[in-house]
Amino acid sequence: MADENSGYDKKEKSPLGDLGGSNSNSHLRAEGLIFLIGYMGCGKSTKAKQLAHRLECPVVDLDAEIVSKSGKTIAEYFAKFGESGFRNFESEMLKTFDYPKTCVVATGGGLPCFFDNMDWMNANGTTVYLQMEPAALVSRLHNRQKRPLIKDLNDEELLAFIEVKLEERNPFYMKARIIVDAFDLDAEQLEETIKNKIS
Repeated sequence: MADENSGYDKKEKSPLGDLGGSNSNSHLRAEGLIFLIGYMGCGKSTKAKQLAHRLECPVVDLDAEIVSKSGKTIAEYFAKFGESGFRNFESEMLKTFDYPKTCVVATGGGLPCFFDNMDWMNANGTTVYLQMEPAALVSRLHNRQKRPLIKDLNDEELLAFIEVKLEERNPFYMKARIIVDAFDLDAEQLEETIKNKIS
């Protein structure tokens, strides 16, 4: 995977040490950025919206922001500029986006694995890896045409592809501050897990 090993000598503490406590509704009181990471199909966008609703804070979907800024779908951007061009733009978006002071951020599946993106997220927020087994991911990835890396694969090919990709990506994903089993995970469980890990 191009450039994925660069920039990993930096170890910085997350500035979200004050992220904890509970409000009158027993919800987590968030002060900072929460980055949801994981392989495509693990539910990052959906869980980001649900978690943000519970925390009463905005949600940022970086893939949606890339589409909005570029005027192209992710598949169209891949087709025109290639994966290298997309990863450069994706990293730039991650690091220059004008985030609200407190928000939940859904990231692209490959984003943590390129450049120093994972270290940057750990230094600027709380990272949460939504972990899921390959077979479970296959069962969730029905609409593949919008996903350029897998659009031409059948279920058997997709399973093999995911197994290889997860082996490559897990060293980056496992740098997350919080790791949760995303299978059948609901927003309340996710909120409680984050609260317990950072309190």
